[in-house]
Amino acid sequence: MANDDEGGPRVPIVCDQCETTARVPLSELAETLAGHNDRLHDGRQRAVVDPDVADSLADLVADDMGLLEDDA
Repeated sequence: MANDDEGGPRVPIVCDQCETTARVPLSELAETLAGHNDRLHDGRQRAVVDPDVADSLADLVADDMGLLEDDA
């Protein structure tokens, strides 16, 4: 993830329904997604963290927690 001017990470978000993408500071992620979805989609979850990034993060977390290791 790229860093914003203040040194914090920026997270890519997408809204397939609006056909838009953006990068927002991690500290504003939840508020930005909720605001977009409330204003434009009656609160339905349409704007989300880019699925490719979310999948990559999930894999890193699972690996870090040892969830991908074979116990055999």
